[in-house]
Amino acid sequence: MRKNLSPRSIAFIAGLAAAVVSAISVAIVSLDLLSVIATFLAVLVLCYAVFFFLLQEFIYNRIKVIYKSIYRYKTQYSSDLKKLNTKNEDPLGRVSREVVDWMKINRDEINQLKEQENYRRDFLGNVSHELKTPIQSIQGYIHTLLDGALEDENVNRQFLTKASNSTDRLIELVDDLTKISALEGNKDPLTIETFDLVSLCDEVMELVENKAKKNKTAIQYRQKNSKALFVEADKAKIRQVLANLVVNALKYGKSGGVVTIGFYDMDKNILTEITDEGDGIAEEHIPRLFERFYRTDRGRSRDQGGSGLGLAIVKHIIEAHRQTVNVRSTLGMGSTFGFTLKKG
Repeated sequence: MRKNLSPRSIAFIAGLAAAVVSAISVAIVSLDLLSVIATFLAVLVLCYAVFFFLLQEFIYNRIKVIYKSIYRYKTQYSSDLKKLNTKNEDPLGRVSREVVDWMKINRDEINQLKEQENYRRDFLGNVSHELKTPIQSIQGYIHTLLDGALEDENVNRQFLTKASNSTDRLIELVDDLTKISALEGNKDPLTIETFDLVSLCDEVMELVENKAKKNKTAIQYRQKNSKALFVEADKAKIRQVLANLVVNALKYGKSGGVVTIGFYDMDKNILTEITDEGDGIAEEHIPRLFERFYRTDRGRSRDQGGSGLGLAIVKHIIEAHRQTVNVRSTLGMGSTFGFTLKKG
């Protein structure tokens, strides 16, 4: 790469050019060699001094101030500014590079801020909508009861039950929001221990047994008589991950179908996959599945319950373990959610 010229070099070249032109002009008029040399030297020195002063005073020093300002903005270490005090420093070249780098960094930051602002706006809109739905339901049932339905034995218990269900949904939403906040703020540290992943899956299968019977769906292991698989993780949080994924598989799987849990040895990790036989997920939805409140079918998903935060919680928990979670799906054939954990 060609090195940029310093102000001293630029002044010398400009002075040399002026001196050569002046010397040639004198040589044409007079053939006196001494006059030519004297003119050459005088013009060289004078032009060098003038050009160097102008470059130093009106360009070099001002560029230096701009560069120092940029550097102060970029770093808190004043020792870095001393790099400019060396005589061989090229501020014109460096400020050009710094301005370009600074522009790229700020452009990326601005883009990130715009994305965060859009994300914040969507999040607030989603939270408001999710909270408003159960609150309006509760309000409607209570007002109806107060308007006289409380005395009607045919509907009062029915309305109270519906109001209670909406309250449960509201509590679930607030609890999940609290969990998300704690996970994002690192306020809920992991308690790492070694435990049997297969045994934990057995516990989760027992927890959702009634829901599975209601959906007429069987839950089984891909490998028959799965042996113990020990992993290092936060047992309580991984129980939550498994419960969320299995409940989702039951919710969106085929009635009368099968939900399958499989384990795969991935060298230093164990991959766990939960597969359903449901309608599957369109490809355009897959990149956004783990976003908070994102639903592929808003009406259907809301009717089936849930806060819309389950997969977001799963993602936060697995990433807190420095592991990965993924999904693959085929329309009409079902979906598979998988996550890895470190071997114990």
